[in-house]
Amino acid sequence: MPQARPARTFEDLLVWQKAHGFVLSAYTLTATFPKHEIYALSSQMRRAAVSIPANIAEGFGRRGKPDKARFMSIAKGSLEECRYYLILARDLGYGDTAGLTISLDEVSRLLNAYANAILASAF
Repeated sequence: MPQARPARTFEDLLVWQKAHGFVLSAYTLTATFPKHEIYALSSQMRRAAVSIPANIAEGFGRRGKPDKARFMSIAKGSLEECRYYLILARDLGYGDTAGLTISLDEVSRLLNAYANAILASAF
């Protein structure tokens, strides 16, 4: 099996690509929320969603395992925050969040694998 080439930029990371896709979907969902949520749930969900790929990108550019791992941990925290916002949006009847939840689960698995690979690496 051929070995994958190392990522040269954060955009090469599958986990970043999937997280960015989640952000785009979160923006689409929150655009349909009631107007009174624009500075509340919509804003909070967007901020947390953007934080996931942003922290992956920032961590990619850092040197050393502890620093990289810290940013992956922050991304994971934002991911779990988004998980709650999806539950809340669903329970408030603001839309079908099932697809975004599946997407978030995939990002979570990839983020865990990436964080574990960083911690297991020799650098």
